[in-house]
Amino acid sequence: MKFDIDYIAHNNKLSDFNVYVKVIVSIVLMVTTLILNNLTLDVIVFALMSILVLCVARISIKSYVKFLTIPIIFAVVTCIFLIFFFGTGEVIFDTGIWGIGVTRSSLDLGITTFCRCFACFSCLGFLTLTTPIADLLQCLHLLKVPVIFIDIALLMYNAIFIFLDQLDTMRNAQETRLGYVGSKSTYKSLGMLFSNLFFRSLDKSETLQCSLDSRCYQGYLPVYKPKRSNK
Repeated sequence: MKFDIDYIAHNNKLSDFNVYVKVIVSIVLMVTTLILNNLTLDVIVFALMSILVLCVARISIKSYVKFLTIPIIFAVVTCIFLIFFFGTGEVIFDTGIWGIGVTRSSLDLGITTFCRCFACFSCLGFLTLTTPIADLLQCLHLLKVPVIFIDIALLMYNAIFIFLDQLDTMRNAQETRLGYVGSKSTYKSLGMLFSNLFFRSLDKSETLQCSLDSRCYQGYLPVYKPKRSNK
């Protein structure tokens, strides 16, 4: 299950590239995609970001697909909901169930939203997979982003990896005890997994707070400024 974004961000051909250029390019393309309702632009942005990630940064296609999988699943579910429950005009497909159907406008809305999500997630993927967190936080600091937001981002980034590590450990323990051999045991194991994960998360948050207090945390976490060569 291991998918180490931090390792990938530090070990690619663009990890030492100017972080400000990467941030500006990602944000500008993302905002442009959101503002302009242009399907062709969405496809171009996705293709451009994918080329930068796969061909320039030399990140494996497997890692890139893994990064996009979960967001795209949510996007697919959302777009299906839009296609069947939104839109007016000519009905091109009728399910025959409570008047639920697909109209021309809802189909266009679903396709446009899906392509826009793909384009925006590819911009986010380019920035996340090619930029170490230390570089990104230092960039936000120099851009005068409030310190509280930078600290929250750093703590959340750290918590995500702890969360995934706990999830991986508990799932492996369940699999070694044949916790997923049938539908009944699978549902039971998943219920135990998420309930234990919730309590583990609370325990880790308390541990984190104690570690911050023991280090005289005063509402500010110093951000390491990496020495990068200008390229």
